[in-house]
Amino acid sequence: MSELVTGDAVVLELRPARLPSRALAAAIDLAVVFCVFMLVSVVVGIASVTLDEAAVAAIGVALFLLVLIGGPIAVETLSHGRSLGKLACGLRVVRDDGGPIRFRHALVRGAMGAVEILMTFGVVASIASLVSARGRRLGDVFAGTLVIRERVTAKRSVAVPPPPPWLVGRFSQLDLSAVPDELWLAIRQYLTRMHQLDPGVGRSMAARLADEVVSRTGIAPPQGIPAAAFLAAVVHERQARDARRVFAGARGASSAAPVPVGGAPESAGGTVGSAGGIAGAVGFAAPGGAVTPAAFGGAVAPGGSGASAGGAGSGAEEQKGTGGSSAGFAPPG
Repeated sequence: MSELVTGDAVVLELRPARLPSRALAAAIDLAVVFCVFMLVSVVVGIASVTLDEAAVAAIGVALFLLVLIGGPIAVETLSHGRSLGKLACGLRVVRDDGGPIRFRHALVRGAMGAVEILMTFGVVASIASLVSARGRRLGDVFAGTLVIRERVTAKRSVAVPPPPPWLVGRFSQLDLSAVPDELWLAIRQYLTRMHQLDPGVGRSMAARLADEVVSRTGIAPPQGIPAAAFLAAVVHERQARDARRVFAGARGASSAAPVPVGGAPESAGGTVGSAGGIAGAVGFAAPGGAVTPAAFGGAVAPGGSGASAGGAGSGAEEQKGTGGSSAGFAPPG
């Protein structure tokens, strides 16, 4: 692993590519370039049948320079260091400071590559890559570039440090809807790595990020609050709001579950909902009272004790009027 320090005193952990992966990427690139070169040569050869030998030789040299050298330079410039072979192997060409390469870097790499790769069949490039501590060939040394691995094992995410207790909930009324995701990401990266920065650089970065948050929200933090603590409190408030929103959605989904209505469960609930209803249904005496025959007339009333009592009275009256039996059953017919 190669550690590079940028101008903001941020340590970049880069994983330089080694010879096997670089050789495979170069082989893929050369295969594609030679296929394109042969195809273009056939087309140009057919079109230049009527030309003399000097013109054909000049065209051949121009094709060699344009396709075999100019092609890789153009691809690396336009793709910012990701050629077809490097893309397949998960590699990328970057500057020594970790930034994307430009045309001058690709030009130096391509010009040196014609010597150490094409003319020497890759022997010079292989030796230089083995000798270099970061696996660089001569083209990388002269251009100030480095080939790194982009596909690396993901590390465990570092938790954002909590704010001071006296700041928790202090920004609950702050409007955070205007803060973009890019700014949240920058704040999170700063908070998780602020102890790795130079103190002076860290304070300046925190102040700059806090000013951006203030410009987005329109409310300045109280006097005396450090910028880093303010950023931690704002991130904590955003996380708390997101958690409340998720939990509220989960509670709403659970409360929207269908509840059984009608049928046996409801009638059973209505019947056994009170001591009077149970007594009227099964004929057991309620505590402190006796069961009368008229109580069976209100046994099926799904209304609890009050409904059962009312049903008992109405049942007695109906029995008197219709001539029902003392057991509360209606005579047949």
